[in-house]
Amino acid sequence: MPDRYDLPAGFRWGASTAAYQIEGAVDEDGRGRSIWDAFCERPGAVKDGDTGRTACDHYRRWPEDVALMRELGLDTYRFSLAWTRVQPTGRGPANPAGLDFYDRLVDGLLEAGITPLPTLFHWDLPQALEDEGGWLHRDTAHRFAEYAALAADRLGDRVPAWITLNEPFVHMVYGYALGIHAPGRALMLDALPAAHHQLLAHGLAAAELRARGREVLIANNLTPVRPASDAPADLAAADAYDTLHNRLFTDPLLLGRYPDLTAYGLGPDPDLGGAVRDGDLALISAPGLDGLGVNYYNPTRIAAPTEPGLPFTEAPVDGVPRTHFDWPVVPEGLPELLRTLRDRYGAALPPITVTENGCSTDAALDDTARTTYLATHLDALAQATAEGIDVRGYCTWSLLDNFEWAEGYSQRFGLVHVDFATQRRTPRASFAWYRDLIAAHRASRAGE
Repeated sequence: MPDRYDLPAGFRWGASTAAYQIEGAVDEDGRGRSIWDAFCERPGAVKDGDTGRTACDHYRRWPEDVALMRELGLDTYRFSLAWTRVQPTGRGPANPAGLDFYDRLVDGLLEAGITPLPTLFHWDLPQALEDEGGWLHRDTAHRFAEYAALAADRLGDRVPAWITLNEPFVHMVYGYALGIHAPGRALMLDALPAAHHQLLAHGLAAAELRARGREVLIANNLTPVRPASDAPADLAAADAYDTLHNRLFTDPLLLGRYPDLTAYGLGPDPDLGGAVRDGDLALISAPGLDGLGVNYYNPTRIAAPTEPGLPFTEAPVDGVPRTHFDWPVVPEGLPELLRTLRDRYGAALPPITVTENGCSTDAALDDTARTTYLATHLDALAQATAEGIDVRGYCTWSLLDNFEWAEGYSQRFGLVHVDFATQRRTPRASFAWYRDLIAAHRASRAGE
């Protein structure tokens, strides 16, 4: 494998985590109850009955984790704030002890030469707001803006850029449409107001952040959509799926409008169950994103529906390696996706950061499969940058093995192995490979 990739000078190397997946300490220093605390208590909701109560104990062990990041040579650490640490019930004044934790973390990162890139919402909504309707309720968007302002007022002097939301598509579908993630609602298309209210939350929070001179990004889970065949029915199904997964959460941000949802019975100018009001789309899209976070894991193959309901069905991606999570490994899907974004949005597309990309493996320390995964995806990413697509950085998922949502601790994505019984951290072979790659790229571009 090459010792570096032909990525631009100034390209920023990073790793990503999320609060509920690593922090633990769910009852400490005034932290409130989140929807994931409640969801984990449901019998059968999470594999093996696992919870995030302790997770990686990052709340206490963050200095050790920052030392690992320093050893890697990271430019950027993408993490998330737990809303319930800042506002235990999702409203009202800030909880000083919660913000103190993030204050210490930010200072520690800066002392290590690492730029913090916080995400304000990575799926852990305060349960008190969910009790009032959660993302189906418009007021949640306004509460989110207040939370963003509180966080930026405390940390913004040292944090130049913020990600508002992580993967609003996944949160809407898994949390509100299918019920396999928190908050566990199974509303199908009646979950669509959660799409608009998350995007409205982004727009309102972006206004607060920009008023404080901060840059604003959002991290979307995006996938290249491939029809199962050239049959008209499969082509139409693929277009319908692409509209839901990719365009529903990107068109409003970059084009100021929702895509045509006629395939879902909602028409070309949908109001998403009455959620859309005059002025909302202008707020969501103005004055433009400073960057788009792209979370890429795999393409999606789509065929015509086989039963009434949704206008598509998912088909297997055959003939490729698969991760421990049984996700297909298709590195060329990453530049394919980036080309689609470039062609679809043109000048409206802001600079891109790959904010998540990685794979689960077994617990072994010699994780050749992960190294191969990262190497092939970075090689594919270099192809995209060579074509002139403006990609500014790459954050692998994830720094640490962690609580993988409904899969509990059964999926391991970390460059660093975590023994969850002892909390011992052990860097894997992929950690050394990534460290050496970053150093080689930095040395090769010195002076450019």
